[in-house]
Amino acid sequence: MLPIGVDAIMDPTETPGSLSGLIGQVVVLDLKANYVCLGTLAGVDALFYELTDADFHDFRDSLATREVYVFDSARLGIRRNRARVLVLRDEVVAVTRFADISES
Repeated sequence: MLPIGVDAIMDPTETPGSLSGLIGQVVVLDLKANYVCLGTLAGVDALFYELTDADFHDFRDSLATREVYVFDSARLGIRRNRARVLVLRDEVVAVTRFADISES
């Protein structure tokens, strides 16, 4: 197990091992705030997740809960509104492969 804060000293060009297998796959980033981001994980560094063909959704503009929105996206497809987005790693609480979203 890595000590707390180790990401702050990570080489910015290095992808953490646990995330390297997700590069090129569609993922869901659950954020601390009222946002979720779905898209293809293009890269990871010490500060950011980079997603392409992404849907960056603000729940303040929606009646849907996070679970319902992600579930609907798994059923109906991602509603792309960003060609590329950088998401601060410190704001992300979970990373999930889109293919692992349960549809039931």
